Amino acid sequence: MGRVFVAGSINMDVVATADRHPKVGETVAGKAVHYFPGGKGANQAVAAAKLGAATALVGRLGTDAFGQQLRTFLAAQGVDLALVKDTADAHTGTAVITIADADNTIVVVPGANALVSAEDVAAPALAKGDIAVSQFEIPQATIGAFFKRARAARATTILNPAPAVACAPGLLELVDILILNETELGLLAQTALHDTDEPARFIDAARRLPTGPDTIICVTLGKRGVLALIGGEPSLIAGRAVKTVDTTGAGDCFVGALAAQLANATPIRDALAYANAAASICVQRMGAAPSMPTTAEVDELLAKHA
Repeated sequence: MGRVFVAGSINMDVVATADRHPKVGETVAGKAVHYFPGGKGANQAVAAAKLGAATALVGRLGTDAFGQQLRTFLAAQGVDLALVKDTADAHTGTAVITIADADNTIVVVPGANALVSAEDVAAPALAKGDIAVSQFEIPQATIGAFFKRARAARATTILNPAPAVACAPGLLELVDILILNETELGLLAQTALHDTDEPARFIDAARRLPTGPDTIICVTLGKRGVLALIGGEPSLIAGRAVKTVDTTGAGDCFVGALAAQLANATPIRDALAYANAAASICVQRMGAAPSMPTTAEVDELLAKHA
């Protein structure tokens, strides 16, 4: 069985809930404030670890109270933190999140995440069968260095290009599996997309991306499911009807679950269906990292709908 190495961000999520999102310049009364462990790297690592994969996180924390709390939480989830550095000259990454009517807005302040370096990602001893995962909350030059090492070791690379920002030239060519939503796909394909568009629009946009010829592209569409291009052929994994509470960690849950399944040598289509089921559990809970399901929970859901 392979291992999952996640190079990525570690944040404390400060979450405010309200009846609706404020307009620009407006103040609305909130209902509650919560502090949840988060950051796309941490979320994906927790998801993979809770779903049975040997998982190591590569990243940085500040030496502040948030950093200490996050280190304690991640260790308790079974994530290997030997490659997470404490950084005295930067605060721990922080995300300010507003949730209203199950939708969220997020402002991320990178802090120590912006200092994750090529030297940091040179530390993991990658091997064939391992899965190397990253996202856009650490420097793209660092991601490129990480994926080059993974390719040399014949590990599988997974990129989640979120949040949506322009991609460095050549980076997508190092990606074996690209996982993104319609906003991120629209930005990278330089076309306007909406989650209500027909599948053909997403397929056309995905085929325009400057990826390698064998790259698998997965477009996550929330309650509509997942549209995947595998060997250039589209495949749709239908969504699941659930009562959504908080979508903050759904995409990260999908990425971590897929990585865990692939580390266990699960065929890609089966792995996608499993990850889709895991994400449907995640959105029914508050928080990002704390909402990630266990293997038993996903297995029970899949058995119920077999």
